[in-house]
Amino acid sequence: MSWVRAHIRHRRGFTLVELAIVLAVIALLAAVAWPSYNASVRKSRRVDAYEAVLRIQQAQERWRGLQPSYTAALSDLSQSANSPAGYYTLALSAASETAYTITATAVSGRSQASDTGCTALTVTVTRGQAVNGQPDCWSR
Repeated sequence: MSWVRAHIRHRRGFTLVELAIVLAVIALLAAVAWPSYNASVRKSRRVDAYEAVLRIQQAQERWRGLQPSYTAALSDLSQSANSPAGYYTLALSAASETAYTITATAVSGRSQASDTGCTALTVTVTRGQAVNGQPDCWSR
């Protein structure tokens, strides 16, 4: 009997069942947390589009101060067709004397392409007043 007590007291480590339970709990937590984490990362990367759109808006206003209308060419504004971090491609359209539209489209093959409902972010500027398309995508 004393041998059994001594053996039990000096036992170290985990049993296979205990290890399996711990792994199952970790897997369950990871399965729940991973999609939420990815959604948060995608939302935070939208800042890349915000920054690019703001730069274009400022450049358009400088351009319009010297020209009779806004431009539809990013090259006229010395702006890149890619956002600073490269998650979005940028385009100008519907340029006139009083308005223009900026579209930031998620680059395919990058994580932002999985940003459900927010893969194309648009801003229409009319006489200096911006109206954001997809309001849920632009909120922080």
